[in-house]
Amino acid sequence: METKIYIQNLKCGGCANTITKNISAIENISNVTVNVEESSVTFHYETEGNLAEVKDKLHSLGYPEDGEANSFGSKAKSYVSCAIGKMS
Repeated sequence: METKIYIQNLKCGGCANTITKNISAIENISNVTVNVEESSVTFHYETEGNLAEVKDKLHSLGYPEDGEANSFGSKAKSYVSCAIGKMS
């Protein structure tokens, strides 16, 4: 199955690199595409459990799903993830 998730705090290519690397590492997740302009992540997954795992990973990286609470902690995590992605 394929889905698109709209996320918060996505700012640049560094963020996109971090998201792509971390989401692609999850088992049964493939074809990860990050669109910075529309703040979305598109990917293929096999089970609802995989989808939940991706959402949890995005949240832990500082990119909660659009509509979720966007705490100061999430924003701070996204800046760190962004910097790491720029160095990769």
